[in-house]
This record gives sequence, C-alpha cells and structure tokens, in this order.
Amino acid sequence: MFLTPYFKKENQTITVLAEQASDFAKGVAQDFNPIHSVGAKRFCVPGDLLFSLVLAEYGLSQKMTFNFAGMVGAGVELQFPETTEQQLEIRDDKDKLYLKVERLGDVRHCQTQIESFIRSYVAFSGHNFTHVLVPMMEQHRVMINPARPLVIYESMSFDLTTLDFEQVSLSLVEQELTVEGKRGDVTLKFELHSGDKLVGTGIKTLVMSGLRPYDAELVKGMVGNYESYRTEFEQA
Repeated sequence: MFLTPYFKKENQTITVLAEQASDFAKGVAQDFNPIHSVGAKRFCVPGDLLFSLVLAEYGLSQKMTFNFAGMVGAGVELQFPETTEQQLEIRDDKDKLYLKVERLGDVRHCQTQIESFIRSYVAFSGHNFTHVLVPMMEQHRVMINPARPLVIYESMSFDLTTLDFEQVSLSLVEQELTVEGKRGDVTLKFELHSGDKLVGTGIKTLVMSGLRPYDAELVKGMVGNYESYRTEFEQA
C-alpha cells in the first residue's frame, strides 16, 4: 500500500511521526500549510492522512461521512478498532476523540481503487488554500489572521452510485463561504468521475477563524509564503 511510509502500526494502534505527516502533506497532498511542517509550534497531522488511513484500514464504502473532532499531534497513539459496524470512532490511548466515521452500502478493499480515490481527493484538498479559499476571501472582503492562519478541517462526506471503477477523478462544482463575525464556514461540493461517467458526489466543510477585513497586501504575503514552502520542497 502506498501509504506504508506515512505511518506505523502495531496491532490496532497507529502512530504518525512528524516527518511522516509532513512528507504526506507535501509529497502526496501538495499541502504546504506550515502547521504540517516538522518543528511547527502548533504541528498537527493532516486530516487528509487520517481520512486516507481509515480507507486503507476499513475499505471504501459507497457512502461515508467523516467528522473531525480534534487535531492530532505527532506520535499520538491512535486506536483503530476492529469493527464491521457502520459507525466507528478514532480515539487515542487516553480516549480522546479525533474522528467519527459513518459508512453505509457496499464495501471494496481494492488497493488500486482506494489509492486512486485517496490521491484524487487529497490532491484536490491540498490545493484548497490558494485556488479556492484565497479567491473566496477576496470576494467576501475578509481574511484569516496572517500571523496565525488557522483553517480547520471540519467534515467530509461522499456518496458513490457505484463501486465499479478503478480510477477516479475529482472536480469542484460549487463553493460557498458564510461569514458570521470572525468565523467563516466554507462548503465545497465536488463530483467524482471515472472516465466520462459520474460515479458520485461529495461535500467538504472547513472553518476559517479569526476573520478580519481584507487586506490585499497581507493576503499576497500569505500566498507568497505558502508558495515559498512549495519551492523549498521541490528544490530539496
């Protein structure tokens, strides 16, 4: 499985080291958020890696919903329960909840299919900041705090009409930002295709906190910093 370099598993305990999380964020998801960089003050494991590990462990179900409840630090001992139940929870060894998962319908454990699904989704997800969130902030004339650019991954769900595919691609079809005071709720709707065939739809939600009036120069600086992390990675 292509995820093998990005986690360690012993029995039903999975841990992700900072280096593994950072390598996944940059190398697989193309996500250069500094919060996923080794040594970051508020480091956390990418939510997309948790999502990917669930698919690798439990398979791809026709309908799945992921609700994120907390940020996972480096080396946290996550417990992946042995279960066939429709609902499951990912907690650590101290019983702290990080992720709730609900799954319905048929299930497939095809590694080729799961890898394609993961790669398509996390590539889309990793590009959200520069390609989706920045234009939305400009449109709504608000911005996150450049000194502490916090965007929280809240939930993701998808509904597949069929599991009869190996390769899948994802495209964004609708986006919305609702601003209430210093909070911004982002909803991204996407479609999943296998070749020319529509095989499913999905929704991702994010929360932007600490919103303030839009400042074009500060946003330009944030984007510049983000792209500099990409350049550093590509030249390493």
